[in-house]
Amino acid sequence: MEKNYNPKNIEESLYDFWEKNGYFKPNNSEKSTFCIMMPPPNITGSLHMGHAFQQTIMDILIRYHRMQGKNTFWQVGTDHAGIATQILVERQIFLEEKKTKKDYSRDDFIKKIWAWKKKSSCIITKQMRRLGISADWDHEKFTLDPDISTAVREAFILFYKSNLIYQKKRLVHWDSKLETVISDLEVEHRLIKGKKWFIRYPIVQNNVFLKNKIKFLVVSTTRPETLLGDTAIAINPENYKYNKFIGQSVICPLTNRVIPIIADKYADIDKGTGCVKITPAHDFNDYKVGFYHKLPMINIFTFDGRIKSISEVYNYKGEKSNKYSTFIPHKFQKLDILSARVEIIKEIDNLGLLEKKEECNITLPYSNRSGAIIQPMLTNQWYLKTAQLAKVALNAVKNKKIKFIPPQYESMYKSWMNNIEDWCISRQLWWGHRIPVWYDSKKNIYIGQNEKEIRQKYSISENTLLTQENDVLDTWFSSGLWTFSSLGWPKKTTFLKLFHPTNVLISGFDIIFFWIARMIMLTMYFVKDEKNNPEVPFKNVYITGLIRDEYGKKMSKSKGNVIDPLDMIDGISLNELIKKRTSNLLKPDLSNEITKNTIKQFPKGIQSTGTDALRFTFSALASNTRDIQWDINRLKGYRNFCNKLWNASRFVVMNTKNHIFSEFNIQDKMLLINKWILIEFNNTVKLYRESLDTYRFDIAAHILYDFIWNVFCDWYLEFVKIVIKTSSSKDVYFTKNILIYILESILRLAHPIIPFITETIWQRIKLIKNIQEKTIMLQSFPEYNHALFDKKILINMNWIKKIIIFIRNIRINMNISSTKLLPLFLYNVNSEQEMIIQENIFLIKKISFLESITILLYEYKKDLCIKEIIDGVEIVIPILKLIDKEVELKRLKKEEKKIQLNILKIKNKILNKDFLYYAPQKIVIQEKNKLLKLNEIHIKLSEQIKMLINISHKK
Repeated sequence: MEKNYNPKNIEESLYDFWEKNGYFKPNNSEKSTFCIMMPPPNITGSLHMGHAFQQTIMDILIRYHRMQGKNTFWQVGTDHAGIATQILVERQIFLEEKKTKKDYSRDDFIKKIWAWKKKSSCIITKQMRRLGISADWDHEKFTLDPDISTAVREAFILFYKSNLIYQKKRLVHWDSKLETVISDLEVEHRLIKGKKWFIRYPIVQNNVFLKNKIKFLVVSTTRPETLLGDTAIAINPENYKYNKFIGQSVICPLTNRVIPIIADKYADIDKGTGCVKITPAHDFNDYKVGFYHKLPMINIFTFDGRIKSISEVYNYKGEKSNKYSTFIPHKFQKLDILSARVEIIKEIDNLGLLEKKEECNITLPYSNRSGAIIQPMLTNQWYLKTAQLAKVALNAVKNKKIKFIPPQYESMYKSWMNNIEDWCISRQLWWGHRIPVWYDSKKNIYIGQNEKEIRQKYSISENTLLTQENDVLDTWFSSGLWTFSSLGWPKKTTFLKLFHPTNVLISGFDIIFFWIARMIMLTMYFVKDEKNNPEVPFKNVYITGLIRDEYGKKMSKSKGNVIDPLDMIDGISLNELIKKRTSNLLKPDLSNEITKNTIKQFPKGIQSTGTDALRFTFSALASNTRDIQWDINRLKGYRNFCNKLWNASRFVVMNTKNHIFSEFNIQDKMLLINKWILIEFNNTVKLYRESLDTYRFDIAAHILYDFIWNVFCDWYLEFVKIVIKTSSSKDVYFTKNILIYILESILRLAHPIIPFITETIWQRIKLIKNIQEKTIMLQSFPEYNHALFDKKILINMNWIKKIIIFIRNIRINMNISSTKLLPLFLYNVNSEQEMIIQENIFLIKKISFLESITILLYEYKKDLCIKEIIDGVEIVIPILKLIDKEVELKRLKKEEKKIQLNILKIKNKILNKDFLYYAPQKIVIQEKNKLLKLNEIHIKLSEQIKMLINISHKK
C-alpha cells in the first residue's frame, strides 16, 4: 500500500473496474430481490447537494442489500423537465442567434432541444459516477425514450377510456412569460409593498336609492385592471349598511357594463369597504363565487400578459356566451398588464371615480419557473379526476402497505390527499409528451398511440385531415409512471415481474405532493398483482431533510452559498470558487457580497477530500430532522477518518506480509484482547445492521466511526503492536489471524458507505486471506453471531482499559512525560482480578509505560498517593517520587489564572444584550459551550491544586 491515502489515485479507475465487470447489474434470478428507483434528476441541471445526499443514501442501501446476496436492481435515469428545459434552450437560442421559439416551427425547435440534450445530458451522469453510485447504467432511462413515451400515451388512453380524463375551461395559474399553465405547487407567494385603490361604482339610480342619497358603492382593489372583467359586486347579507342594495345593479367603470349586486358571505364586513368586486375569469375566489351565482366569466388578458382587443365571454360552465358586451376601450388594448394599470387609474381619476389610494403590503403569486407574476386565467385544459385514485392511494398508507419514514410525513401526505383536486395535466409547451389526442375538422376527438393507429381503428381515410393536440402532458404525469414504465410496462417484462413493487423510495419532503402521491395513485391504478389487486409502487418512503448551509439557509445560486459536491471531492481554488458562485447571477449587484462571504468561508478554497469522506459526511448527517445543516468541518473530520483507516490497514498489511492465514474458533486459547475484539466487532455488526435496516444512516455512521477509530485503531492496534514485538510466536500467529479477520470484516461492513477506500484496501487483504473473488462488492455482508458473546470478557477488558485511561489522565494532569516509567500498585484485588492482571501484565505495562505492577496485601500511605477506585480495586500511584511539587503547583496556578480570565471574557460577552440580539444563534451557542468546557477545566485544575497543597503539608 502507498504510504499516503490519495483518493484521486484510486476512485475513477476503480469505478471503471466495477462498471466494466458488470458488478452493478442484477442477476435476474428469482431469489430475494431489492429494487430502488432513483428519482430522475432534470437534464437541465448538474449534481447539487440534495442529489448527492439522496443518491449516497440510495447507494448505501443498494450495496448493503447486494452484499446480502439479493438480486439487486437500481433504476437510474433522467427527466426531460418540460418547462425548465424549454426555458434553458430558448435562452440559449436567443443569446446565440437572437431568435425566439416563435422563429422556428415546432419540429425544428424540438430538434434543437434534442441536439442540446445529446451534448448536455451526460454531464449529470458523469457526476453520479464520481459519487460512486452502483446503478445499472445499461438500463438507464430518459423520460422521453420511445418505450417510456409509449407507456405515457397508453396511460392517457386508459384513463380517457375510463372517463377519468376530461377537457374543461377553468381558471388556472397562468405564466404569461412562458405562456403555459403551471401547477399551483409551482407558485411562490411573496409579500411585497404595493398599492390599494378605492374605486367608485355608480349605482343604477331609482327611487329607492335616491332616498338613501348614496350614489356609489366603493370597492378597494390591488388589481384595478381587472375591473374590465367584473361581472358583479358582492355584499355580505349581514352588512346592514349596504345589504339594502342587494338585488340592484351598478355600472362598471370604463366599460359601462351593468352588473348585479349579489349577496355572498365571501364579502368580509370588516375588511376593505365591505363591497367586493367579482371577476370570475381572473381571480380564484371570485371564480368560486361566480360559479355558485352562475355569473358570466369575462376574459380580458392575452396569453402573453396583455389586454385583449376584444374580451371573451363565457357562462359559468365555461361555454361561449353572448350575454355581455366584449367591448374594451381602445386606449387599453394590447397594453401589458402593468402599463394598463397605470392608464386605467388615470382614466378612473379623470372620471372622478377614484376615491383614494393607500400604500399596503400585498402577497403576489410568482412563477418559480420564470419569475413572472402569475395571472389567474380562464383556459381550456385537460384534467385527471383524482378522487377515486386518491382514495385507493390513501388506503395503501392507512393499511401500512406503504410506510413513511420518518412517520410524521404520513400526516402531510394524508392531509393533501384528503383535500386533493382534479389534476390539470396539460401544458402549453413544445417539449414533452404531446397529448395523444387528434381532432378532425368537426372537432371530433380521437385517442390513440399515433395517427396511423387511429386511422386504422376508426376507418378514417387519408383525405380527412387529422390534427394532433398541441399541448403536452405535465412532466409529473410521465414521472408518476416511473416505477413501472421504466421496467417495461405496459409489456409484462421480466424486470416488471421481478422488481415491482420496488422496496424503497428516497426523496425529499418538498415533492411529496408533486411526485410521491401521484406515483402512488397512478401505479395502483395501472399495475395489478396476480389476484388483480392494486400494487403499490414501493413499500417504504424514506424522506430526507433539506441540506442547508452552515447558517441554516437554503442553498441557492442567487444567494451564492451553493457548494458543488464535486468541488469537495476534487477540491477547488478560491478564485475558481468565486467565479463559479458569481457567474450568471440574476442579480449581478450581489456579486461583491457573495465574493466577500466566500473569502471569509473558504480563504484557501476547498481542499480535496475524496468521495468516501463526502459520502460518510452525508450518512452522518442523515438524521430524521426536516433541515440538515451542512458543516464543512465534519467533512474534514471524516477525511481524517479515511486517512486513519488507511494508515491502520497499511500497518496490518506490512505486519502480515508473509503470514499464512488460517481459520480459527473463538474457543481456541488466545489472548484476552483477541477474544475481546471479536466480541466487540460482533456487537458492532448487530447495531450497525439494525441502524441500516431502520434507515438511521446517521447512527450507522456513528457506530462505524466509533468502532474503527476508538476500538480498533486506538485500542486493539496498540495492543497488537506490543504483542508482535514481545509475545510468543504462537500468540503472534493467533493475533495476526484475528487482525486480518477483523480488518477484512471491517472493510465489508464499511463498504456500503465508503466503497472506494474499502475496495482498495480489500484488494490487498484478500491476497493475505487467500480470497479468490475479484471484488468486495459481491462479498457477503457481516452477520451477527448470537453465540459469540461473553459478558465476562467485556467486563474484564473494560476494567483493564479503565486502568490504562486512569494512568494516562494522571500523566496529562500532572504534566508527567508519556515515556517516564511509573510504579503502579493495586489494593483490594480479588483472585479473578489478580489472574487477569497476571495474564495481561506485559500488555498493561508496555502500553502504559509502567516500571512495575504490584498487588498490595497491606494498607499504604494514602495521603502521599494518587488513587482511583475502579470496579472495587484501588489503583494507586505514589506521586511524591514523580514530580517537583513546587514547580507543578506554580504551573497549575498559572494555568488556572489563564482559564479564569477566559471565563470572565466569555461571561461578559454572553451577558451583553447586543451580542445576544445581533450575533447568529450558532455563534451564541458556541460561546456558551466554550464557557461550559472552561468551567469543567477550572474545576479539575482546582482539584489538582488542592491535592498538591494537601500532599505538601502532610509531607
